Amino acid sequence: MPMADTSFDVIIIGSGPGGYVTAIRASQLGLKTAIVERAELGGVCLNWGCIPTKALLRSAEVYDNMKHASAYGLTADPGFDLGAVVKRSRDIAGQLSKGVQFLMKKHKITVIRGSASLEKGDPSPTVFVEGRHYTAKHVVIATGARARTLPQMGLEPDGKFIWTAREAMVPDSIPERLLVIGSGAIGIEFASFFNHFGSNVTVVEMVDRILPAEDAEISAMAAKMIGKKGIEVRTDTTVKSVKTGGNAVSVTLESGDKTDNMEYDRIILAIGIVGNVEDLGLETLGVRVDRSHIQIDDYSHTGVPGLYAIGDVTGPPWLAHKASHEGIICIEKIAGHNVQPLNVRNIPGCTYCQPQVASVGMTEAEALDAGHDVNVGRFPFKANGKAIALGEPEGMVKTVFDAGTGELLGAHMIGAEVTELIQGYTIARTLETTEHELKETVFPHPTLSEMMHESVLDAYDRALHI
Repeated sequence: MPMADTSFDVIIIGSGPGGYVTAIRASQLGLKTAIVERAELGGVCLNWGCIPTKALLRSAEVYDNMKHASAYGLTADPGFDLGAVVKRSRDIAGQLSKGVQFLMKKHKITVIRGSASLEKGDPSPTVFVEGRHYTAKHVVIATGARARTLPQMGLEPDGKFIWTAREAMVPDSIPERLLVIGSGAIGIEFASFFNHFGSNVTVVEMVDRILPAEDAEISAMAAKMIGKKGIEVRTDTTVKSVKTGGNAVSVTLESGDKTDNMEYDRIILAIGIVGNVEDLGLETLGVRVDRSHIQIDDYSHTGVPGLYAIGDVTGPPWLAHKASHEGIICIEKIAGHNVQPLNVRNIPGCTYCQPQVASVGMTEAEALDAGHDVNVGRFPFKANGKAIALGEPEGMVKTVFDAGTGELLGAHMIGAEVTELIQGYTIARTLETTEHELKETVFPHPTLSEMMHESVLDAYDRALHI
């Protein structure tokens, strides 16, 4: 690389959804931009996370629908080729990674290949990559995160018996007995995938309910609905020991006074993530790191001149769309724009299992704990014509309003396509919409979205179809 190309306005470390979106926005703002990536462009999300898992889950969903073809008046003799299922997922990931490469060229963003570290510099830290120093007025860390492991308990990925999400995305066979440790979005999505393809799946969660970040009522419905599909759910349960040997994994599970010694063919670890903060030189620069996550202010500044951090490396919520929006706010602030801090309460969360789960804003319990008097509306899928026509009559839409002001405090959904529906409530919260505007909005018929309207009406004793 010519020496003239070692100096930039902005250098971004990491090309995931936070990093590459920030780079594109920086280029749009007229800033000379470079991005550093040690692996595939697009980061974990495009290559080993959000996108390839959704491709796997789509295959599982289609296969499951084929198994129930008779319910639609159809006949089918379904089977599957696991290698082809995995290949489709990997091909989609590769296609999107190439798309990011195209976007970097289109926006004239320099891509620097290798692992980056930071050294003290003026006015901002110097970036060191593969034996060369690069300088920039502003440096943005977007290194993301990785799966948490517990090696002291024997819960360390070994490529055979114990998997993280990465290994679970490229299985060479469907395990007959699968243990999923952790019941957040990642754990429940993989439980759903392997269940559809024939695994006997057990989900272990140390707290008292699955999907613990969701509204308690939605969590309870999710546990019931996935239980009907044959997934065993064990809450208030901890893994005390793990031992691999032969062709199986021996696991000791403890729940209260009860201890069970079980055997599984594979284990998937889904117990959270840790930020990728190692080997960056953060300690030398005086960057504050708390439990593997970089501490930042409302505009992603680390407190070190010229140094910023965005996305999963800064802590929850660990979501691609949060990282992207955080990066846009960060770079627009750098460019001198008048921007507002990110309101994490307006970031929707989605789980793409069957049934799907989606939410935005406060749960009912959080709203009550915050001192709100609440009006709560509920509407079941079984009362919606489109859901019945789809053969997807299980689920619910729940809305939480402040009883005094009519503010939409939160919305929570479980059922078919709710990951697409949730954005309606997200827009409503961003616009600071009250129950009045939502009640007066015309929703098309026949659609699943009508349930969103009915849930609002139910919060004020005006539901029409229940």
